[in-house]
Amino acid sequence: MSVTAIGKAPCDKPERYVQQLVSHWSHKMAASWDSGHAEFPFSDTTRATMDTAAGEITIALTTATADENVHMRGVIERHLDRFAFREAPLSYEWTDQ
Repeated sequence: MSVTAIGKAPCDKPERYVQQLVSHWSHKMAASWDSGHAEFPFSDTTRATMDTAAGEITIALTTATADENVHMRGVIERHLDRFAFREAPLSYEWTDQ
């Protein structure tokens, strides 16, 4: 069984922040970026995708457990806020699927 949550974060420069995150995490995993869509394969059971649109990042996070999902939300938020430091902390809204 897996747990999925969708997060939304309004911001001024969504593509820039997600591209920086891909670059940062690509040293640890096969993170990828293509035309406003990023993929982050953290492990066999934990993955995230991010899609950028005008003024917003949409995050889909899938983990093995609810506790891990909550933990990974924090990891993602802290890292995105690091790159969005001029407007951080971003306002994240998560919805369990």
